[in-house]
Amino acid sequence: MNQYLTKTAHVIHQITQGLGYLAAALLVLLLSNVFYDVVMRYLLNDVSIAMQELEWHLFAAVFLLGVAYTLQTDGHVRVDLIYERLSQRHQAWINLIGHLIFVWPFCAVVTFYGIGFAYDAYQIGEISGDPGGLTQRWLIKGMISLAFSCVLLSSLGAVLRAWQQIAGIRSGAGA
Repeated sequence: MNQYLTKTAHVIHQITQGLGYLAAALLVLLLSNVFYDVVMRYLLNDVSIAMQELEWHLFAAVFLLGVAYTLQTDGHVRVDLIYERLSQRHQAWINLIGHLIFVWPFCAVVTFYGIGFAYDAYQIGEISGDPGGLTQRWLIKGMISLAFSCVLLSSLGAVLRAWQQIAGIRSGAGA
């Protein structure tokens, strides 16, 4: 059982690490898009609504996919007044309970309602309200459910790591 927990935590760590790399790659695409848009606008006096909308789509994807990675690396905001003074085992208990009570229900609700949000956009063929804007608005709306499913997965990894710490199990699964 201990090996299964360690292996599962490691696989989740690798997937979440991959999401971090994907978010970083999308950030490079975003920067390239912004650079292109600025050059086209100010040097060639040409404006593309689709490219401008792609900027916020890429920004949303970077932000949404980056949340799971941030959670895995403990880069999220935490009030450390008491937490930092506790033993590692007590910190693990706080992490375990916090994920189960706060993160999991929140992710479940956002994922569930996000699916309907994206599906409705797909059903009605929602497109940009601006002429020349992007079509297939459901894709970016679908990122909401995908991202919060990834956060839930990352949270599962954190719960497994916390449980291993509480149980005194050595983990090779990374941070």
